[in-house]
Amino acid sequence: MQLKIMLKKKHLSAGRVPLILFLCQMISALDVPLDLVQPPTITQQSPKDYIIDPRENIVIQCEAKGKPPPSFSWTRNGTHFDIDKDPLVTMKPGSGTLVINIMSEGKAESYEGVYQCTARNERGAAVSNNIVVRPSRSPLWTKERLEPIILRNGQSLVLPCRPPIGLPPAIIFWMDNSFQRLPQSERVSQGLNGDLYFSNVLPEDTREDYICYARFNHTQTIQQKQPISLKVISVDELNDTIAANLSDTEFYGAKSSKERPPTFLTPEGNESHKEELRGNVLSLECIAEGLPTPIIYWIKEDGTLPANRTFYRNFRKTLQIVHVSEADSGSYQCIAKNALGAVHHTISVTVKAAPYWIVAPQNLVLSPGENGTLICRANGNPKPRISWLTNGVPIEIALDDPSRKIDGDTIIFSNVQESSSAVYQCNASNKYGYLLANAFVNVLAEPPRILTSANTLYQVISNRPALLDCAFFGSPMPTIEWFKGTKGSALHEDIYVLHDNGTLEIPVAQKDSTGTYTCVARNKLGMAKNEVHLEIKDPTRIIKQPEYAVVQRGSKVSFECKVKHDHTLIPTIMWLKDNGELPNDERFSTDKDHLVVSDVKDDDGGTYTCTANTTLDSASASAVLRVVAPTPTPAPIYDVPNPPFDLELTNQLDKSVQLTWTPGDDNNSPITKFIIEYEDAMHEAGLWRHQAEVSGTQTTAQLKLSPYVNYSFRVMAENSIGRSMPSEASEQYLTKAAEPDQNPTAVEGLGTEPDNLVITWKPLNGFQSNGPGLQYKVSWRQKDGDDEWTSVVVANVSKYIVSGTPTFVPYLIKVQALNDVGFAPEPAAVMGHSGEDLPMVAPGNVRVNVVNSTLAEVHWDPVPLKSVRGHLQGYRIYYWKAQSSSKRNRRHIEKKILTFQGTKTHGMLPGLQPYSHYALNVRVVNGKGEGPASTDRGFHTPEGVPSAPSSLKIVNPTLDSLTLEWDPPSHPNGILTEYILKYQPINSTHELGPLVDLKIPANKTRWTLKNLNFSTRYKFYFYAQTSVGSGSQITEEAITTVDEAGILPPDVGAGKGKEEWRKEIVNGSRSFFGLKGLMPGTAYKVRVGAEGDSGFVSSEDVFETGPAMASRQVDIATQGWFIGLMCAVALLILILLIVCFIRRNKGGKYPVKEKEDAHADPEIQPMKEDDGTFGEYSDAEDHKPLKKGSRTPSDRTVKKEDSDDSLVDYGEGVNGQFNEDGSFIGQYSGKKDKEPAEGNESSEAPSPVNAMNSFV
Repeated sequence: MQLKIMLKKKHLSAGRVPLILFLCQMISALDVPLDLVQPPTITQQSPKDYIIDPRENIVIQCEAKGKPPPSFSWTRNGTHFDIDKDPLVTMKPGSGTLVINIMSEGKAESYEGVYQCTARNERGAAVSNNIVVRPSRSPLWTKERLEPIILRNGQSLVLPCRPPIGLPPAIIFWMDNSFQRLPQSERVSQGLNGDLYFSNVLPEDTREDYICYARFNHTQTIQQKQPISLKVISVDELNDTIAANLSDTEFYGAKSSKERPPTFLTPEGNESHKEELRGNVLSLECIAEGLPTPIIYWIKEDGTLPANRTFYRNFRKTLQIVHVSEADSGSYQCIAKNALGAVHHTISVTVKAAPYWIVAPQNLVLSPGENGTLICRANGNPKPRISWLTNGVPIEIALDDPSRKIDGDTIIFSNVQESSSAVYQCNASNKYGYLLANAFVNVLAEPPRILTSANTLYQVISNRPALLDCAFFGSPMPTIEWFKGTKGSALHEDIYVLHDNGTLEIPVAQKDSTGTYTCVARNKLGMAKNEVHLEIKDPTRIIKQPEYAVVQRGSKVSFECKVKHDHTLIPTIMWLKDNGELPNDERFSTDKDHLVVSDVKDDDGGTYTCTANTTLDSASASAVLRVVAPTPTPAPIYDVPNPPFDLELTNQLDKSVQLTWTPGDDNNSPITKFIIEYEDAMHEAGLWRHQAEVSGTQTTAQLKLSPYVNYSFRVMAENSIGRSMPSEASEQYLTKAAEPDQNPTAVEGLGTEPDNLVITWKPLNGFQSNGPGLQYKVSWRQKDGDDEWTSVVVANVSKYIVSGTPTFVPYLIKVQALNDVGFAPEPAAVMGHSGEDLPMVAPGNVRVNVVNSTLAEVHWDPVPLKSVRGHLQGYRIYYWKAQSSSKRNRRHIEKKILTFQGTKTHGMLPGLQPYSHYALNVRVVNGKGEGPASTDRGFHTPEGVPSAPSSLKIVNPTLDSLTLEWDPPSHPNGILTEYILKYQPINSTHELGPLVDLKIPANKTRWTLKNLNFSTRYKFYFYAQTSVGSGSQITEEAITTVDEAGILPPDVGAGKGKEEWRKEIVNGSRSFFGLKGLMPGTAYKVRVGAEGDSGFVSSEDVFETGPAMASRQVDIATQGWFIGLMCAVALLILILLIVCFIRRNKGGKYPVKEKEDAHADPEIQPMKEDDGTFGEYSDAEDHKPLKKGSRTPSDRTVKKEDSDDSLVDYGEGVNGQFNEDGSFIGQYSGKKDKEPAEGNESSEAPSPVNAMNSFV
């Protein structure tokens, strides 16, 4: 909507008074362009009361404008002043200003009088005020004899000044001979009339040079009175003085010097009257004398004193009210008080008023036939009289004009014509003065014109009013319309204020107020327009204010003042101390943001103010510095920075924004960098992502933005200690939607069936969509054809399936993003393939080259690529070990697979079993699967070395022989030629004896070694051989017996090839189980199985229990250790018998039998008959430590543990444990239980019996 400005008054709030005054001044003077015909207008004139310096030329000003240019004439004292007849008077060219040359000759007094200037052209005449010209006067004091004044201490005194009457009145002050002002106080002060008043005198008032000076400012002269001598004496001094000087001295005053209540020195009496003119300064004075010195108080009897216009001068003896008005009339009372009483005086104040304007007449521009009015309203006390003149002539005697009508203070014009043009004067007068105003009526017919310069640039601070001028002229009065922007966007009255002078006001200018504004003026004669430009600037703010500081004397203090301002404005930083300039001291230094004071002194304390000024605004902040005595300085505390604050977004564009922040306290560790994160409240609310990083010295960052994102930002600071907490989030900023600027990634085309093409891609996320309505345009065509692109637009998905495609054909594929705004850039095409099918042809010409007994090389011819019907992934070889028909029926043939990638046509088959027959075939592989197999091709591997024999047992030990039994190798890897047996004895120090080699025919599985040493441990090494070489060995150890007596017969079933398995059911939650009742020196096979839903799984291992300890056939009674032991036992028994005998003699009882049973010596416990074990000490140190799988005897006899579930049932012998696959491995030492002995019969150890017992 367009805004029209008519001549109507706008109602503005009281808060905009300065703006109203400014606009009223603009409206009050309607300027007519000087190129148009117009009556004269007085533009400059001398003041009504014009006091001149008689020593200089007299210049009486009168300037006026008009078209045609006006001519000037003067009157003096009411009659025509003919300047041509006076050679000393000239008029400036093109001006009405008079210059009277009195410096060459003549006197200023000759030109005193009342002057009035008239400016006249064909459209009328304007007159000036009556200018009263008077020369200034500064007369001298009359000669007078001033006698010395002698007063008693405490008397009152008034020293009269009585200066000569000058023009203008002199300024009075009291000084001494040295031109030093005399000190004044509540006791001594100068009155308004210039006299010097003493409420009471003191001896220190004695002096001979009380001089009153009168300064006449107009002539820059000072006149002085004769010095006055004053002597203040005590009563005793007074008597002496009277006696010595009675003939030539008079006494001033007669009051007693005793204390007395106040009385007024001025004004006299209890009441007085004061009259003042409106607008002047009302000055009321009361000066009292008394002892002690009185204090003056002021009140208004019928009201309160105006707070903002009342001032106390001269130690409260003078009351002043500025800009006095009729409301200030009334009774004012001054009260003088001291300790002895009070006195008061009432001053009745009457405020009169010279005339003042209520509505002054304004120039009136009318077009022919229009109507108008001139209004002249004034007020005063008494009421002024209004009179009208036209062209300087009283309107009553002027030529009659039918278009005008006088109605008191108003002239009404109707149907004016060009002849109605004239200048009218309004005179308002009373006895206190007059007002004279000129206002012309100019009848013109002019089309609109705009007087404001074109393309004027206005710069305004944000959130402040903006005033765009559109000064105009036209007759008739044009209407004003405002538009914003080149397209003429409407301006709304609720946002803008349109003033009568054409000014457009934006009460609160914002960033979006920036732009071009067009002012259009129209009347019935035409139209004119003008463009102006408005820029809104960011306000200048102090974001880091100086802070209150308490520093120690001699230290250094720094005040920080960081200023944030519009980047186009350059601020000037100024520091003040106590609202004044900084001391001129090198200890004070300033830079961009800091004021530093070094070596602080006591007088440096105060208020320091930082002021930042730009051409448009300013900002300031203050801080107080307090200086204290030095104290020990605590160690600084280091921490991560405080979070930044005061985040602000500026320069908000479609794809960028400027982020500004204020750093928090660095906590004594400088900030190294700032981390900026953003949140997309539209797509990923609550998720903050990294945006940018800037150095720790920056507080502003220009951020790149994506379209259609609702951004919020936060900032974190980082120093050497760590990272701060995030700042508060900034305001949100929603960027405009745009077409996508990127396309989906990871575009692929792969078929899942032989007749389709599945196109997939990674979709854009909401942040990348750049706008609403995200979709994808999917396009495809065969790569090797001339087909056109086929396209389809799909929703925000990630897959599209093309059906009916030929098998494995290359396609070109494109996926382009689009949204409601438009398409993303054209994407690059990627290649894909339709679905694969199984290969059609098997590889041919398969050849096998046997490299060695475990490695073969296979060659084949590649298949044609077209027959692959897919991506060639490689070739796959199936190979297996051929078996007889009987075995094949019982067991499924296990085939092994090797795959060779790519286009390779040969490969190696490792890990083959020697001396075996193998078969293989080759197949081609693509993404769909395998093709047909080639014809099976067989081959043989040569002999290799055999594996270790499957088992080795040592049975039937005798005094000088051992029998070995074994099973052949599970993998002979060829034809066995013989077995190699090596053995050697092991003595009591674990040293190995000479090694004996023995070759055994390959068809043997049992062998007896004879002529061995009795009671000797042997270690055996046993392995098989083929024609290629020797296989892995198996080791075992065994001991020949002491003698053949006492050898137990083998267990039933021992030596049989097959033994029944014994089973024990174990809780599934347990991970161990103890085996009981095993035979010493016996090999066992243990199998641990688990049964569940998936079937039965087992693992097995072989272990051997420790052998029974063989005893040497020696006489124990001859052994030294046994004799010593028996002696110790005998001695112990003797001591016990003695103790028992002593206790019995004392009447006590001692249960020897029970104690012996409880502490029986384990070394003399006989063996248990049921297990054939011995209770004697056995030296186990004769046995060399064995390898894994060999037998290890226990080294001592221990007490059986209470738990039957323990895997360590026999002390510190060998601990049971489990393999990684869960199988049990371990060896049990011989079990030894102790029972009470019944005699000293010797025990013999049974011969070890090697038998295989199986447990489940």
